[in-house]
Amino acid sequence: MELIAHVVPDVPTYALDDGFRYRVPRELPPVSVGSIVRVPLAGRRVRGWVVAVGEAPMPDRPLKDVVSVSGDLPIFHPKLLDTLRWLALHYVAPLAALLKKAGPPNLPKVRTPPALPEVPETDPSLIHELVQAVVRGRQARPRYLVGPGPWAPAVASAVGPVVAGGRSAMVVAPTAVEAEHLCDELRARFGARVVLGMSALSAARVTTAWVQAATTPGLVVVGTREVATWPVAELGLAIVVEEGRRGMKSPQTPTLHVREVLRRRAGVERFGLAFMSPVPTVEAVATNVDVVERPGRAWGIVEVVSPADEAPGAVVLDHTRHAIRGVVGRGGRVFVFVPRRGYAPAWRCAACGSFRRCEQCGSGGGRGPRCERCDVALGVCLACGGDRFVPVGIGVGRVTENLRRMVDPALQDRLVVGTERDLVGLAAVDLAVAVDVDRMLLAPHYRAAEDTLRVLARVAGALAGRGGGRRCIVETDLVDHPVITALRSGHAMEFLVRTAVERRAAGFPPAGDLLAIESTNAPPTAGADLVAAVGERGQVLGPAAVRDRTRWLVQGRDLSGVKAVLRGVIHEWREGGATVRIDADPTDL
Repeated sequence: MELIAHVVPDVPTYALDDGFRYRVPRELPPVSVGSIVRVPLAGRRVRGWVVAVGEAPMPDRPLKDVVSVSGDLPIFHPKLLDTLRWLALHYVAPLAALLKKAGPPNLPKVRTPPALPEVPETDPSLIHELVQAVVRGRQARPRYLVGPGPWAPAVASAVGPVVAGGRSAMVVAPTAVEAEHLCDELRARFGARVVLGMSALSAARVTTAWVQAATTPGLVVVGTREVATWPVAELGLAIVVEEGRRGMKSPQTPTLHVREVLRRRAGVERFGLAFMSPVPTVEAVATNVDVVERPGRAWGIVEVVSPADEAPGAVVLDHTRHAIRGVVGRGGRVFVFVPRRGYAPAWRCAACGSFRRCEQCGSGGGRGPRCERCDVALGVCLACGGDRFVPVGIGVGRVTENLRRMVDPALQDRLVVGTERDLVGLAAVDLAVAVDVDRMLLAPHYRAAEDTLRVLARVAGALAGRGGGRRCIVETDLVDHPVITALRSGHAMEFLVRTAVERRAAGFPPAGDLLAIESTNAPPTAGADLVAAVGERGQVLGPAAVRDRTRWLVQGRDLSGVKAVLRGVIHEWREGGATVRIDADPTDL
């Protein structure tokens, strides 16, 4: 009898998903599922991961030997492997690309576990039933805590009893800044039990955090989306803070979403799962989850202002300008949210109205004299030869320029103009303003309304408190839009329930599947290949030009079978020299 290991090589191609069998020499260190090894493959030695191991007779054709074992620890266990295999199928990715995500950037080495402090008593959790089920070792439905932040107190009260019972907890935040803030808040309560892991840290620090999380029960592992695939020791509870934010989904293939990763893991590994957010996603609340709403408004008071009675083309309405001037003059702070960066999204010729474009590459011309894409001089209007251009739409630069003229230079530090990314780490303000909102509401995407509500709820949530004239002003022509109605009410659930019904009727997620496929250098038969792969199980839309790529959308009630067939199609495209990006459940279309 020989010890045989089934190894998936670290080569990101569908052709090697099944891996190969190798003999494990007895003199090597112990090998288990998840071990990192080096094996011979096609005349060279490559890294690989053990996905199965056991004793068996040597086959008639002798097997090649595992050359060496790397690191001291396996990077995944059998139950996590089950989830990684499912993720590879769901996101149409090579298995090797998923196995790699379970491990740290450096080889894991055994370290002396830290001395853990006593767990202090915490306030009763708002998701008490889920926490008690975890403490008693029982399975419970996921909970969704809906309401206003801050989230650190709610997280602390939930994880306290879990780590006190010797199990670990995982907390995932949408950005590095928010993860660090949560980590600091939790360390103030639980000390060395809190471990921070995110790609923004050095490889050595991430590896140290990974080893602690994988080997020491009773920790609180805080991080960004990368930690969702870590093999946390005795994981009892996972908490996802604001799962609808863009940071929760990887932009690169495989386009993993933290919500789906942990939902699958919780079912397989039988740990508790909780979400916390002012505005959940439809995908989260339309599935097997119990919603717990905090009392009161989930964000501050919202005042809706319509530009209908003012001159067209105003950058900021007179009512809003007056409010900003008053708050800044009283020593308050103001944040003005603009959906776009830059000065303006487009420019028109003042003479003929044609859009300014680059003669060489055809891209839209900006404010400057040269093309932002190819750096060629833009020159005059290509349609009429005019040399004067006017902005169409607004961006951060144009709003900033417009508002700074009316604010005393000595007070301009009290006025901040920014986009969604500037909300992260923003100090509390006395007045929040959202302009050009209709551009977001009317975006050509089935998630446009939900995403707009989520962003504007964050803008309104930046207020320093209630009362004292503190409010969020929203400029929109669509004053009766369901999103605006929800904003005024301070609650999201009624809007989300109605949106779920509309999605179900249209066959959009979560009632159906949607897959975006983008490619450069795709074969001429690409469209026909996709239609043949999908067959009667869905619909292929496209192709459409998106930047320098060609995009198709595949829509259907259940595309799980289609995804399995697509693996072979995409493999052939890539073998022919095409680059392909596959986005399951895309957030952008």
